[in-house]
Amino acid sequence: MKDHKDHLSRFWFIVSNAIPPIGFFLYFRHRKAYPNKAKSALTSAMIGVPLAMLGGYIMNTFILD
Repeated sequence: MKDHKDHLSRFWFIVSNAIPPIGFFLYFRHRKAYPNKAKSALTSAMIGVPLAMLGGYIMNTFILD
């Protein structure tokens, strides 16, 4: 039977992508008990870091100029 608790919800995936420290926190919290959930949170956070940097660059260069 598939363990439904070992799946990161869509809400937490989006939150950890938008705010990467939350994704890192979720990774360290669930890494032993729920490895698939932890891996999804870490992947989302690692994608969110460059997106945040790119968004900050665009915001500072073009919008707040």
